[in-house]
Amino acid sequence: MAVLALGTMMPHLGTADASVSVDSVSGVAAEHVALRSDDEAADLDAAFDEAKEEFEFQAEVGRLMDIIINSLYQNKDIFLRELISNASEALDKVRFLSLADPEFLGDHESLEMKISFDEKARTLTITDTGIGMTKQDLIENLGTVAKSGTTQFVEAIANTGDLSLIGQFGVGFYSVYLVADKVRVASKHADDVQHIWESTADDTFSVAEDPRGDTLGRGTEITLFLKDDASEFLDQDRLEALVKRYSEFVTFPIFLNKWTMEEVEIEDEEDEDDLDDEEEADEDEDEDEETDDEDEDAEEDEDLDEDLDEDEDEVRTERVKVFNWVLVNNQKAIWTRDRSEVEDSEYNEFYKSLSGSYDDPATWIHFKAEGEIEFRSILFVPSKAQTDMYDNYYATASNIRLYVRKVLITDEFEEMLPRYLNFVKGVVDSDDLPLNVSRETLQQHKVLKVMGKKLTRKVLEMLRKLSQKASKDAEESDDEEDEEGSEVEEKEEEEKEDPYIKFWEEFGKNIKLGLIEDSSNRTKLSKLLRFKTSTSNGEWTSFEEYVDRMKDWQKNIYFIAGSNSEEVMNSPMLEVLKNKGLEVIYFTDPIDEIAIQNLTEFDGHRLQSVTKEGLEFGDEDQEVEKKRIELYDEKFAPLTTWMKDVYGDKVNKIAFSTRLDTTPCVLVTSQYGYSANMERVMKNQAFSDPKKQMAYMTAQKTMELNPRHPIFSKLLDMVDEFDGDASEDGAKDLALLLLDTATLQSGFTIDDTAAFAKRMYSTVASGLSLDSTDLLPEMEVPDEPEEEDEDDEEIDDLDDEEDDEEGEEGHEEL
Repeated sequence: MAVLALGTMMPHLGTADASVSVDSVSGVAAEHVALRSDDEAADLDAAFDEAKEEFEFQAEVGRLMDIIINSLYQNKDIFLRELISNASEALDKVRFLSLADPEFLGDHESLEMKISFDEKARTLTITDTGIGMTKQDLIENLGTVAKSGTTQFVEAIANTGDLSLIGQFGVGFYSVYLVADKVRVASKHADDVQHIWESTADDTFSVAEDPRGDTLGRGTEITLFLKDDASEFLDQDRLEALVKRYSEFVTFPIFLNKWTMEEVEIEDEEDEDDLDDEEEADEDEDEDEETDDEDEDAEEDEDLDEDLDEDEDEVRTERVKVFNWVLVNNQKAIWTRDRSEVEDSEYNEFYKSLSGSYDDPATWIHFKAEGEIEFRSILFVPSKAQTDMYDNYYATASNIRLYVRKVLITDEFEEMLPRYLNFVKGVVDSDDLPLNVSRETLQQHKVLKVMGKKLTRKVLEMLRKLSQKASKDAEESDDEEDEEGSEVEEKEEEEKEDPYIKFWEEFGKNIKLGLIEDSSNRTKLSKLLRFKTSTSNGEWTSFEEYVDRMKDWQKNIYFIAGSNSEEVMNSPMLEVLKNKGLEVIYFTDPIDEIAIQNLTEFDGHRLQSVTKEGLEFGDEDQEVEKKRIELYDEKFAPLTTWMKDVYGDKVNKIAFSTRLDTTPCVLVTSQYGYSANMERVMKNQAFSDPKKQMAYMTAQKTMELNPRHPIFSKLLDMVDEFDGDASEDGAKDLALLLLDTATLQSGFTIDDTAAFAKRMYSTVASGLSLDSTDLLPEMEVPDEPEEEDEDDEEIDDLDDEEDDEEGEEGHEEL
């Protein structure tokens, strides 16, 4: 309006006012806008209405068809879904009209679809026994782009009933030109003779009365003359897969004309004629020679049998294609039924068909949502996780199939469920979704967010019920068990695995990821967590069970993180907690500590890491403990000051603690810093930068000393009695060795391993009371005796033989 007002003011300024500043002009324009009345706007509208000329938008039909065919759809497989949807709607119309008039069906009571193909003619044909189209319907519905016959039908029956049909845009039929050069439609309506509509997706189409007459009885037959690059749709397996993917749950049966190779007998006509002539000749000879001997008759019978055997051997077989109509969509849409009417076996079979798995689901939920958006859904939790589920976690789409009136719209909609629930499989069917024209994608709409929230809430509700199922079954069995059979029942309970624990071992990592990703449902997710603890004897336990077992004076929930159960079980951090009988949760999964950072408390109890400073218990007197620590600080001040100088920036500070019992010292981190386990996880990240990340993490360590340990009393004496550099050097080595040992025992890694090894070897030498660590002289290798030559050995052998012979001769002479 400001620009319009400025334009109206400029002619009145004239050339003399050309030097008026911009600010003054803007001020005049703004004043004019402010003073402009509603009457002036009404006069402008009236003047425009009186002088306006109306024109119609012009469209080039060929170009429009090209846009619809090549730009509207992303996947050319969609054409089969669109044709089946159109056929299903035509059958729905027949069924609806037959409810009011049972005679409407006539002799064609079967409501079905048939799909056939001809490899030689390169045609694909879809036939239905629906309501059909008259000549005028063919011209208006197929010849007018974006005119939907479904919309007209719904408008016509709006006052008589309710019929949910998916077609609304009137462009789905034209997806056939994605795969076909030419399309021929033959249709028979009850009010007209059978007509043929034909077009090649150019500016024109043709309609004529079918010269074959009434071949359909009622319904429509669509024949696609496929393009050269659409040969895949002449493959029966490919067609069957597409029908199962997009239209498996269509109400009406879909038959596919499939072929199988079978053995067929083929007999030569010439051999049959010769055999008939021979039989006639034999009959004439038998009539003329009735006086022959019995032996001759027997010989003739034998010859005849041999001839028949030879004829049977000459029968040939050939493998040929035999076509049969096979029902493709044998799976029913059980989500449209009430859950009380569906058996467990039906849910199991439906899940196997949906997921392609051979195992039964762990659990499922079947519900109908009402309110801002209405939809029906069945959600399943698999019994086993896929082996590659976390390999590409952030690129994995949801496993939920979205249907609109039983027709698949998409199975790759990411916002249907949050990413951490990508293991859930199921279907969602709604009539209220805002579809795009292609029906391949959904428009961004607030109803989608509402649907996603409801689905997430239902999944968490399903998992919550699964977690409570085992405890309820155990309580019921305890109430019903008899004294005589108690031992047998206890064995059966031990052998029976908790279904939720089985789920947790397969998908527990997803629930932990939910703590990170889904802040709105953290409270619900926290009740699904399971961990092993210091008192659970290797069994999984929940936060709720932990809280029930807490001491009366206990305020916090204690946990410790490590790489495995043995490491955390033997950690020196647990010494005092074990003595006090406190239960500690073990976090042994690398993601545990990351996830738990998003859960600061549970049921009013703060989660406290036992590897961080400031560890407190609820049974001690804080004032007494504080005074005791002050006394220790005062006593060991020379030692802690000297140790801090020795350690430098390796340790942030040195303090005394009451968390230790027999261990001399440990390393802990600040309350909001990274623990040893977290530091290890961060170091192992592929894209971690040690220069930026590890610098501040390693600088936050606190060394806590056990003041009751005799090591520090002895070190304090050594510090007070330093008499030279040698004694101080020895004390430094001991202090550094304490730091290295505490670093390893607390779960950290040693940076300078060479120095650590040198100190350890020095300690070993000191333990062995070695005066020096100089190397001993090398051992001398003794000289080996020289070996005699082989020739000398042979000569010696000959001499020995000669001596033996002479001895024998002398013996004979004697």
